[in-house]
Formats: sequence, C-alpha cells, structure tokens
Amino acid sequence: MPDSLEDIVESMDVECPATGFQFTEGPLWHPDGHWLFVDTRPNLIYKLVPGGAPEVAREESGRSNGLTFDLQGRLVMCEGHGRRVSRMEPDGTITTLADTWEGRRLNRPNDVVARSDGSLYFTDPGMDRADEGPREMDFNGVFQITPDGVLRLALRDVPYPNGLAFSPDEGTLYVANTRGEMEVRAFDVLPDGSLSRPRVFADLSAGQGEGAPDGMKVDVEGRVYCTGPGGLWVFDSSGQHIGVIPFPETPANCAWGGADHRTMLFTARTSVYSMRMKTQGTRVPRAG
Repeated sequence: MPDSLEDIVESMDVECPATGFQFTEGPLWHPDGHWLFVDTRPNLIYKLVPGGAPEVAREESGRSNGLTFDLQGRLVMCEGHGRRVSRMEPDGTITTLADTWEGRRLNRPNDVVARSDGSLYFTDPGMDRADEGPREMDFNGVFQITPDGVLRLALRDVPYPNGLAFSPDEGTLYVANTRGEMEVRAFDVLPDGSLSRPRVFADLSAGQGEGAPDGMKVDVEGRVYCTGPGGLWVFDSSGQHIGVIPFPETPANCAWGGADHRTMLFTARTSVYSMRMKTQGTRVPRAG
C-alpha cells in the first residue's frame, strides 16, 4: 500500500520560528545546532538558533540563494548577483570557487548540493538583469565542481534548472525545472561524476496555486520533497505522488535539521516555517 502524508508527517501543524523578511531562501542546518537561511532581496544570510531570534551571519552576500557545506564544514554559497559560487573560510574571508566557464561569466548560480566524494553540483539559470549585466552564456546549465576544483558542465538541456538533491545512495541527481515543463528530472550519476539517462521523475504541472518546482530534499527512505504549486509536494522513490502539504505562504526551499534530523525548515516568502517528520532526512556529507 502506498505511503500517505500521515505516514510521513508527525503533525500537520506548521510552526513559524521567524517572520518579517522580504524573500527567504537557502535553508541549511548547521551541525553546531542552528539554522542558516537567506533573505535574498536585502542581501543577508541569517543564523537562527531554535527558540531564538534571527541574527545576521553575513551582510552583502552577493544575493546568495542556495547554501550547503563542503566536506570540511565550510559554508558554500550560490551568489546570484555575484554570479559565482563562493566559500566562507574559517576566518570569515570569502573564496571564489567558480565564476566563469570557458571564459564566460556564469549566469546566476541558484542552488547547490554536496556529494560525499567532495564534488559540488550547482544550477545556473539566468536572464538579463540591468543590475547584473548581460548574459554571456546562451544556455541554463548544471555544473559540477570536482573534488580538485575543476569546473565541468554536467547538463545544458534543462530549460530552467533550479533545485537539486541526491538520492540517499547518491546514484541519482534530481533537478527541478521551474519554467515551461513544471517537473523534476532524474539523472544517473556515473563514477566520474557525469550524468546520464535523463528522465522525468515527477510532473507538477497539474498543481493548483502559486509556486513552481524549486527547492528539494530527500529523506533516508528515498522520498523526494519538492516545493511547488500550492505547497510541498512529496513523492516516493519511484516518483509516485503522495500528496501536497500546504503552507501559509508559498515555500521556495526546504532543509532537514534538528538534533534528530527529523525537522524540516521551509523558506516561504516573508517567513520561515518548520514541521516535524517521522523519517529522518539525508545529511550534508562531512569528511570522515
């Protein structure tokens, strides 16, 4: 018998730990016991200790969006306005990891995920913006930064790649396509990190309400959680749709965290929300 939302969600009650922002994104759980998230328009990264008030962790963040950690626990950021993927060093300085490909500036790096071999994968959709300059690449791509720091083009045939997530065994990469075909695509990850066997994993085009396929996360049983029209869409590991969890505001991204890794934090327009789940989420890889 297929899962239902009641099998997954501990409680349908949604809590709001913080509000009053302009457009929240990029949630991430820090193993030291706090959340990080972005308020994109005022260009800030926040730290939020559960039960506390949000504090600014980085100003002038390059209009960061997606966040993750590398194997050494350093914060990695997709800077849309900065048109680069950057890393925060232990002393707070910022290092550029990628900003050009074949001599052309990246578009607007959006979301990023880490793999246990040390690779980073990020999406790079974009459009002309007066405050960011003209596009230099005529496609929207998914890129891989290899463990030795080489930038490789992984995909160029997804119309508007946005959120990313790995399956629990890291053998599949899921990519949300936000515009045009509202769907999640899946790709096999080969031993060298390249991607193959493209296929549609889930179709969100029949959804009702505001929103589009965007941020994604996966639980330890392989279910995929993707923000989309009307709320958070949940699929089993085969792509079968389980249900949609509604929110007071349209969510754009989500992350697993908490002491037992069964809390999900959702960035949704002017607020962040949280829910308790019955299953743990996959964790950001760390060096052993």
